[in-house]
Parts: sequence; structure tokens; C-alpha cells
Amino acid sequence: MADKVLMKGNEAIAEAAILAGCRHYFGYPITPQTEIAAYMAKRMPKIGGTFLQAESEVAAINMVYGVAGAGYRVITSSSSPGISLKSEGLSYMAGSDLPAVVVNVQGGGPGLGGIQPSQSDYFQATKGGGHGDYKMIVLAPASVQEMADLTIEGFDLADKYRMTTMILADGTMGQMMEPVELKADAVKTYEKPWAVTGTKMARKHNIINSLSLVPEELEQLNFARYERYKQIEETEARWEEFMMEDAEYCIVAFGIAARVSKNAIVAARAKGIKVGLIRPITLWPFPKKVLCDAADKCKAFISVELSMGQMIEDVELATRCKKPVVLCNRAGGMIPTPEQVLAKIEEVAGGIN
Repeated sequence: MADKVLMKGNEAIAEAAILAGCRHYFGYPITPQTEIAAYMAKRMPKIGGTFLQAESEVAAINMVYGVAGAGYRVITSSSSPGISLKSEGLSYMAGSDLPAVVVNVQGGGPGLGGIQPSQSDYFQATKGGGHGDYKMIVLAPASVQEMADLTIEGFDLADKYRMTTMILADGTMGQMMEPVELKADAVKTYEKPWAVTGTKMARKHNIINSLSLVPEELEQLNFARYERYKQIEETEARWEEFMMEDAEYCIVAFGIAARVSKNAIVAARAKGIKVGLIRPITLWPFPKKVLCDAADKCKAFISVELSMGQMIEDVELATRCKKPVVLCNRAGGMIPTPEQVLAKIEEVAGGIN
């Protein structure tokens, strides 16, 4: 077993990317993810990699497009408004079926907003993020260890399905320091016969392109892409259950909200309220089935979020509106306290028999 080291979440992402075989980073500094760029600026030259601070987020994502098209593992990182600037490039990458890892360490918004933690980019991440019909795999870490593990897994999933993986972390996860074990043995490799690598006259030319001017052909490309997405929904959904064995009420939360909720659940259990947690680890694909099954035994759901309420819509869809779903939230960079979540649990339990 590897020794554990004390790292910030942002640093854990950077080191895990290197362990995953990534040797190319393109980005632009913005709080609260700047440590990723700073770490890469220090490490990449020492291992023969490439670090480049682009002139803008728009430039950075197009550099990612080029490296991904050549078949190399590549990562970029930003926060909230920076991801918005990358959205056109993310759509182009989806249209070209290119794998890469994009990190969004969220701050509050909309607009310039603030630099404190938020989860208000949920819709942007899970509903596409740019123009056109497409999805990204979205992974939501709830610890520094998961910041590392899900980064490595993110590269694997991106290569396996030829699509972008987003690590969607709230600012708390990026700035938090915890012991982390960096596990290089988990890395997989994938052949990329589609990559633009130069033919050496040994094969036909590969073309990386998202332009399709024949409507019938573009339709078929979209149909095929969504068949792949269907397979991902069936096989790649990930979640954690906490005290759900006899739960009458279910909290749904991710990231720091899930950690806060666990404390509230323990306190509620001490008062005799049977409540548990389902924590989505993949926000897309969303763990619909486990929530739908939970709706057959739970009386109500509580969506705990650092936003004005975005994931709650997916909870309602997943549970097919079988049971009430209520929101417990803070916004603008504020984090719900265990006491606030406990109060909501008591309110729901007292009002629903």
C-alpha cells in the first residue's frame, strides 16, 4: 500500500492526472482552482510534459482539442465563468468524439459571482454545457481521496467511451486538505486507432471533425452517439448509500453537501428518525434506478444543495414523483450546516406520516 500524503484537493487532481499518464495541461488561472495550474506548472517540466498558460479559457480548450485529437491524455481546469468560456470547445469535442478531462471547481454565480464554494453549475455540467445534443460524464468527488481517484477514473472513462469527462467539485473540495493515497496501479490504457498521428503510408488518413453538412448523416451520428450514452447510463452510474437499510426518509446530496448531511443523519438517528443518504458519484449518468427503488420504501426525499435547487429536478425525475421531494439549500457561496439539514429532516418527518 502506498503511503498517504497530505494534499489539497486541487493538488490531488493534478498529481492523479500525472499518474494517469497525462502529460499535457492547458489552462488559465481562476480561483478556487488555481492550485491545479500552479502544481502543473511546477511538475510538468520535470517529467517531460507540457504546461501552457493560455491567453484565455477559449484558447485553452482548443489546445485540449488538438492534443486529444492526437490521441494523448490531456486535462484542463477552470471555475464556473471559465467553464462557460470553454463551452463552445466542449461542444466541438463532443461532436468530434474526443476524450479529455475537464475540471470545474465551482465558485458562486451567476456572473462573476464570488470565489466561495458552490454547486450551481450542476445544470451546465449535466445537461450538456454547450450547444447541440451531447452529454459529458460528470463525476462529483466528496473527499480529497476521491478528487484523486475520480480523476484517474475520469481519464479511463473518457478513453473508453471517446467523450469528455468532467470532474465537478465545489470549491471546498478544491481547498480542503486531507490524507490521500495515490494509486498508480489503477491506471488503464486504451488503443486509439482513430487518432491523428501521421500515417507513415501505413493506413488511411484519420480525420477529426465535427462538421456534418448532410442532415441525414448528422442525424445518424447523433443517434449513434446517444446509443453510446444509453450504454453508459446502464453500466457506469455510481453512488454511495449511507444508512439506507431501514430509511424512511432519504437525503440526496453530493460533494461537501453530502458530508454535512451525514452528520445531520447521525444526529437525526439519535432522535429516532430513520433517515439515510444516497450520494450520486456520477451526476451524469445520474443513479436513477437506485433512487426509483428507494421511492418505493421512503416517505420523502430531501435534496441538499449549494444552489437554488438544480439536482432536485433530477431527483424528482428519478423517483417519478412517487414521493415528495423538498429542497434544503444555501447559495452564493454559503454551505448548509448540519443543524440546518437536521432541522429540515425534522420538518419533513413531522409533516409526513
